Amino acid sequence: MHTVWKGSISFGLVNIPIKLHTATENNDIKLRQLHKECHSPISYQKVCPICDKEVKSEEIVKAYEYTKNKFVVLDDEELEKLKKENEDKAVEIIDFVKLEEIDPIYFEKSYFMAPDANGGKAYALLRKALKESGKIGVAKIIIRSKEQLAVVRVYKDALLMETIHFPDEVRNVGDVPNIPAEDSVVKKELDTALLLVDQLTTVFDPDKYTDEYRTALMELIEEKKSGSVTVAKLEKQAISPSNTTDLMAALQASLDKTKKKKPAPRKKAAAKMKA
Repeated sequence: MHTVWKGSISFGLVNIPIKLHTATENNDIKLRQLHKECHSPISYQKVCPICDKEVKSEEIVKAYEYTKNKFVVLDDEELEKLKKENEDKAVEIIDFVKLEEIDPIYFEKSYFMAPDANGGKAYALLRKALKESGKIGVAKIIIRSKEQLAVVRVYKDALLMETIHFPDEVRNVGDVPNIPAEDSVVKKELDTALLLVDQLTTVFDPDKYTDEYRTALMELIEEKKSGSVTVAKLEKQAISPSNTTDLMAALQASLDKTKKKKPAPRKKAAAKMKA
């Protein structure tokens, strides 16, 4: 695995040299944009609308727009100084908390943690301590010049670091429009919905979920490469908007559908015949 960050993490006076490896990957199929006439890839230029000319990389500066068309310009030396000052700080586990205390909305990106040279013993110690305590560590880390809040937890036999959003990065749910203010659920509808939830409840198996669109797109690409194209549309279930009058009917239809999918219970073995 490619190392994306190298440094150390500590809790108390225990220091662990580590390497970070990205734990997940984006498998989206990237499509290029071509000129329809000659199929040449389209290139993009950085153009100043005032000067009406292309701008070279060395002519570009970074700035913060604090109000519409008002900027504070920051030069590279100032940004580099802040970066070095932060990077010199050790990554330290600040607190230990329970995983269930953190809402999933905070989680951002996952990294596998591997011990660096001479870090195996301390790595194993932290892993064991987290397992035995049932806790996760909360830490701060600098990745690509950005300070990140992160949690450290055990994943199978490894330590996993997950960057999480700071509280001010999570938007206020109170700003979401049209959320019903009162609980107007009818008991009969709730009971049927709970029955449907029970019918659809299973053990989570990530291998059963696949990206059907990506699979179909790759098949189309392979067919076009070979010159034999037969495009089949992805099947999509018809979903009609629900309202209070047909909600119960939709719930019942859903229940009936799940019952058909579930295999019929096996009949008990017949009693042994007497000799």
